[in-house]
Amino acid sequence: MSDDNNNNNIETKAEVKPEEEHINIKVVNANGQETVFKIKKSTKMGKLIANYCSRNGLSGSKVRFLTPEGTRIQDESTPTELGLEDGDKIDVFVEQQGGSFY
Repeated sequence: MSDDNNNNNIETKAEVKPEEEHINIKVVNANGQETVFKIKKSTKMGKLIANYCSRNGLSGSKVRFLTPEGTRIQDESTPTELGLEDGDKIDVFVEQQGGSFY
């Protein structure tokens, strides 16, 4: 009887892992170019940001990432905390210097 009980516990533990579910996030730059990342819902967004910057030769301090609602994404945030779902797009903007006309 205890063997059956142990088997049930193992099956239950294997089924309960909704936080580890992966989602696809599209990062879209100002030119409309998309880069897709597959990440866990519990992964800190700083990891995605660092990877994107590395791939594109950018400095993390010079870019801004925004949710579909326009909220700035912080490194410590997770997709779950931000309410991101599979297939959501986040925008990335590179900081600009100057830009005024006389």
